[in-house]
Amino acid sequence: IHICVRSLLESSLLNAEVKEGEILPPTIQRLMKGYNKYLRPFFDNGPVTVGMSLDIASIDTISEINMDYTATIFLRQRWTDERLVFEGNKSLSLDGRLVELLWVPDTFIVDSKKSFLHDITVENRLIRIFPNGTVLYALRITTTVACNMDLTKYPMDKQTCTLQLESWGYNINDVMFYWTRGNESVSGLDTLQLAQYTVEDHYTSVSEAIYETGHYPKLVFHFELKRSILYFILETYVPSSLLVVLSWVSFWISLSSVPARICIGVTTVLTMTTLMMGARTSLPNANCFIKAIDVYLGICFSFIFGALIEYAVAHFCTLTYTDSHMIMYGHHMHDFDDEMNGIVTTISTHSRAKRRKEPAATPPPAPTSTELTVSPSSPSGSEPKPEASPPEPTNWCLTVLATLRKVLRSINCCHVENPHHIDNYSRVTFPLSFVMVNLLYWTYYLYF
Repeated sequence: IHICVRSLLESSLLNAEVKEGEILPPTIQRLMKGYNKYLRPFFDNGPVTVGMSLDIASIDTISEINMDYTATIFLRQRWTDERLVFEGNKSLSLDGRLVELLWVPDTFIVDSKKSFLHDITVENRLIRIFPNGTVLYALRITTTVACNMDLTKYPMDKQTCTLQLESWGYNINDVMFYWTRGNESVSGLDTLQLAQYTVEDHYTSVSEAIYETGHYPKLVFHFELKRSILYFILETYVPSSLLVVLSWVSFWISLSSVPARICIGVTTVLTMTTLMMGARTSLPNANCFIKAIDVYLGICFSFIFGALIEYAVAHFCTLTYTDSHMIMYGHHMHDFDDEMNGIVTTISTHSRAKRRKEPAATPPPAPTSTELTVSPSSPSGSEPKPEASPPEPTNWCLTVLATLRKVLRSINCCHVENPHHIDNYSRVTFPLSFVMVNLLYWTYYLYF
């Protein structure tokens, strides 16, 4: 059975070669005579070595949402086929459609989501055969390749993407891959212009892919992309910082101007919320990354909201400060009334005593002192004193409020005698705090 299948296969191959050979020049006919494209070179004499080089024509898009990039590349593969040796000193450039007659490596792009070979006006393939049997096979491919990105420092991030080439069916015993010129095997990145990125570094490596079916040759091209932050500074960082500065304007407005200060606070909060929502719609949400720009927007929102809360606290302290002054004023008036009552009582007592002493012509000094001593116990001096009177309910409520106010003020670590000083403190603490937070933020995300 095996002999029959083999004979049928050979006969079909010969017939195909004859039919194709009728339109081929004599040199190609001699090369194709007895050539079997289904068998790799050096089929019984070890693996065939395939050298590769890349020319990056363009990197069209880099998507953080889809975690991939789209690039157009020129892939060049070079190997030696002893069956294609011919006499001469010039290479043969063949039509790309004749690649169907030759054996070519089964190279594929790992992590490729979508790829296609350009076919306008014909398939963009190049076949060139050298006298020593070396074959140069070039393709123009546009591919979308997955690239895992770490966006925790977005938009100050650096991404390292790869382009991996492997053999699909031939393991390391059949095919070996290598870069033709090492790190210089990849060209085109030096003149590449990207919208938001700059290529900082690139290098190549050779490894093996291990699967259940065996070990396969693998070539990896690494390139590092650094995002340009200028666009995000103008689009997000500067507007959010200016909103924070705008919220500080309320510190220079009087506490009695409630509509003006509330208008500034609410307007800045709503504007910052809109800015945050607009920024997040254009940012990736994959893997729930907490990005650097999210942290900065959160910091700005906190400062703006804090400025609004500062006015609420200052206004509340103004009201309680007024109440406490009214309470102290009431206490002072009460004490003043008590003093006036005591003075009036003393004056009346002395007037009564004087009237009693007038009938006596020459009163002795001792009885006078005795009478003065006893006089407070007389009916005229037995009037109730203010200190002995029971406190009124209103005075008791005012006393409780004053005590509660003292307790609250003792609990407060930042004791402010005058509520108007809160704005004075805020004019200094808010800008200084914002500057310090910015220094920590930019130092951490740029250098760590």
